[in-house]
Amino acid sequence: MSGSATIKPHAVKVRSTLLGLAVSDLVKASAVAIIALVIVSPLFLLLVASLKPDRFQILADMGSFRAFWVSDPSLQNYRDVATLDGSLPMGRYLINSMIILVITVCGGILINSMAAFVLAWGRIPGRALVLTLLIGLYIVPQESIVLPLLSLVTKVGLTDSFTAQILPWLASPLYIFLLYQFFIQIPQEIYDAAVIDGASPLRIYWSVFLPMSLPALATVAILLGIETWNQYLWPLMVTQTNWSRPISVGIASYFGHDSVYWNSAMAASVLMMAPVLLFYLAFQRWFVSSFISSAVKG
Repeated sequence: MSGSATIKPHAVKVRSTLLGLAVSDLVKASAVAIIALVIVSPLFLLLVASLKPDRFQILADMGSFRAFWVSDPSLQNYRDVATLDGSLPMGRYLINSMIILVITVCGGILINSMAAFVLAWGRIPGRALVLTLLIGLYIVPQESIVLPLLSLVTKVGLTDSFTAQILPWLASPLYIFLLYQFFIQIPQEIYDAAVIDGASPLRIYWSVFLPMSLPALATVAILLGIETWNQYLWPLMVTQTNWSRPISVGIASYFGHDSVYWNSAMAASVLMMAPVLLFYLAFQRWFVSSFISSAVKG
């Protein structure tokens, strides 16, 4: 009897612990599901609306669950907007944005990583002052320098060009500092071993440090890519024709009129969203790895 009395409270305690864990897991799963629903539902609504050929049907369905369903899906909206000519050639704008994205990300990774390598391992007097200035420059908002930058671009004749949209954003204090923080954590022994083997600083940077820095480079690529893709104010100021206008500026042309063609605007928005999602998925593994390694080191 005494043995059963001893075991029974223990079993009750174990049962209550398991019940508490189950309730905790249920609450966590519910919270994640709600957050995912809040994030995904606007994207799903956007995709569904882009498959509805009638803009008036889109407006009529808003405010009800019919907004998340399309009975007769059609790709006509995509065929209408994905053109290379006309008044609003979204296909042309999309190609322009991808050209700007690829060149800016590749050039930005190269320039920012070289600057960070020199700061971390070069013999630079006043390195602390340079880092302080970098952080100070990052605090300055971009909107405060666009007017003098526009004046400079106009004087050198670079308006309405890809160069005007790429060159000002290749170097960034934030990305230089992020890569500097990664490079400075690489052991001194690796650098010394490369020097003993007769490698030049450029060879050490290219053959040793860059392959070791793929997670950090992927992080910079994703952040710089999203920042470049979402640029609106600066391209709006420096582009006047369809030759170099990106899709972010092109989509805004659907609005500000008496009639808004919501079906075309939704299709163009999906076209703008898809490449940056694919870009993120391509670098996701290194992006997550960078955060995990930073957390372990922290």
